Amino acid sequence: MTLKIFSAAILGLDTELVEVESDLGGGDMGVISIVGLPDMAVSESKERVRSAIKNSSLHCPKVKITVNLAPADLKKHGPSYDLPIAISILSAANIIKISQENLNKMMFLGELSLGGELRGINGILPITLFAYQNKIKTIFVPEENAKEAKLIDNIEVIGVKNLRELVDHINGIKLLKSTGKTNFNFSKKEWLSDMSHIKGQEQVKRAMEIVAAGAHNMLMFGPPGSGKTLIARTMPSILPELNLQEALEITKIYSISGLLSKKESLINIRPFRSPHHTASGAALVGGGTWPKPGEISLAHRGVLFLDEFGEFPRKILENLRQPLEDGIINISRAAFNLTFPAKFILLAAMNPCPCGFYGDKKRTCTCSMTQISNYNKKISGPILDRIDLHIEVPRIDFDKLSSLKVEETSESIRKRIQVARNIQEDRFKNTKNITNSDMSSHDVKKFCEIDLESKKIMERAVKQLHLSARAYFRILKLARTIADLENEEKILTKHLAEAIQYREKNKV
Repeated sequence: MTLKIFSAAILGLDTELVEVESDLGGGDMGVISIVGLPDMAVSESKERVRSAIKNSSLHCPKVKITVNLAPADLKKHGPSYDLPIAISILSAANIIKISQENLNKMMFLGELSLGGELRGINGILPITLFAYQNKIKTIFVPEENAKEAKLIDNIEVIGVKNLRELVDHINGIKLLKSTGKTNFNFSKKEWLSDMSHIKGQEQVKRAMEIVAAGAHNMLMFGPPGSGKTLIARTMPSILPELNLQEALEITKIYSISGLLSKKESLINIRPFRSPHHTASGAALVGGGTWPKPGEISLAHRGVLFLDEFGEFPRKILENLRQPLEDGIINISRAAFNLTFPAKFILLAAMNPCPCGFYGDKKRTCTCSMTQISNYNKKISGPILDRIDLHIEVPRIDFDKLSSLKVEETSESIRKRIQVARNIQEDRFKNTKNITNSDMSSHDVKKFCEIDLESKKIMERAVKQLHLSARAYFRILKLARTIADLENEEKILTKHLAEAIQYREKNKV
């Protein structure tokens, strides 16, 4: 009887169960044939498996071996099928003695070297979660991946060094030890940039605090050297610490992308991604032959910083529309449709003109008004409409640069932000929202009520600034965050007025 060995395939961020079966005989001696839509890496596994079995002092049957990877219409890729294929062949040859009933509770993953050692693979965390959800009791993974797999409780994880010891374990000759529970380390972090390093720029710091408190988006514009990049890089230092659920979401994305550090099985700090303006559309949103998350998904629950915002091709920036609105990105291809999470804080920085000195009090701008206008038009209206705060970062005077005044630290600012986040957590405890920026228009009507005087101010702002419906709701969400920072239950007129001043204004 042909036994079924369970493994798994990664498709985007989703996981599919793969059954591996082997049949002996019926063709040329010693030939291994793999069917079930394998890619080149899977097809080449027959050579790795044959050598690994031989060099592990095990017998590889000298008959034709047909290996089937089911379902047949799901394309298989990557080297993670080496181990289940080897186990399937050895079980078909009766070298491994185990019942189908016991195999139904197991899953096997790993790449084999020619000597039979197991190498680490990508995507272990989502596969282990999938295994647990499908009532798999034990998962066998390369020893390198064991700690990552054990982030999922209530499933036995066994880290394997080589094929021989796994065979001995299954046959009951010498049992392997289960991997112990992975401890979550959310200890105090040391940041490279701190808000105390920034001299002056009080208005920008205030805007940063609002951004962090409500997870809003912000565009900074100002002359070169005014500190836009430094300011953006301090954002992770004032964001609230990750909770376990957020950390697992981020780790899952990085595991699939192959970006998970071997030293840490769990990412416990918020991501800060800063792609160059020459990055392609696929690099930003994700995709490829075997689709992987792009920069916007790698920034999930963290910060996406786009420096030289105006230098990004307009076509690429338009890809930000959906994630800025919905917190996800859909990738549609002829063969599949994938959805990646992309809930991030967008920080963008740009100069006010091509030379960079339009509006500067110290240096004269050399650009014509047409050049300035064309430069600012590189960013489309719909993208600008999705950015909550537009803030100028002016040149810093020498007196402030050389001042010995001690600036407020990120730690003290983060405490205020955490209080505001706690208020939002309590407000949204019966909804799917986490921060104020997540609110739908229906939520805004429920949680962002304003008085008659504020309505009149809002009416004038809509008419004078020609605000869209989206901008209207975003202003109310921003005002809600400002009120939360002041621990106010209701949105006051001053909160609304401050929110309005951060909307886009004509720079020419």
